[in-house]
Amino acid sequence: MITPGENHTHEKPPTKKQVVAGFVVYRKTTDGIKFLLLYRRGNYWNFPKGHFEPGERSIDTALRELEEETGIKKTELRIVPNFRAYERYYFRIGNEGIYDTVILFLAETHKADIRIDPREHSGFGWFLHRDAVNIIGKKYGDTRKVLKQASDFLLERRKRHQPHRRPERK
Repeated sequence: MITPGENHTHEKPPTKKQVVAGFVVYRKTTDGIKFLLLYRRGNYWNFPKGHFEPGERSIDTALRELEEETGIKKTELRIVPNFRAYERYYFRIGNEGIYDTVILFLAETHKADIRIDPREHSGFGWFLHRDAVNIIGKKYGDTRKVLKQASDFLLERRKRHQPHRRPERK
């Protein structure tokens, strides 16, 4: 029996689409290249990123959010040209479904110690690619994919910039 006023339709909750921007940040160490991941409550590791402000370009949003979330300033970065990756995922807040598209740039820093905003993050870490993939887990496939894209891009770039050795003459 349907009681008046009850909602018995199977309508989908409203879905919001949003675009955010951020950085895959790395630094070179004696152990190899380490990537920065921020920890958010709920066993969720990801890259520094955030929402656009009116009139902002994606790179400007990414730079602002990086500084707000980590304390890393633009002057402490070397942005790697020709890299852009995308994460897409769906999550829910209450009854609202949200589709996120994340635009990610790649940058190097020498700054190992960062400062996180405790209202947004519970921690951070610098991880080798293999360790970062394990920490991210299988649930966040797009994050793992972006991390691999960044790692592969840096390896390929390093190969292109190494001087070619000529074979020795006998």
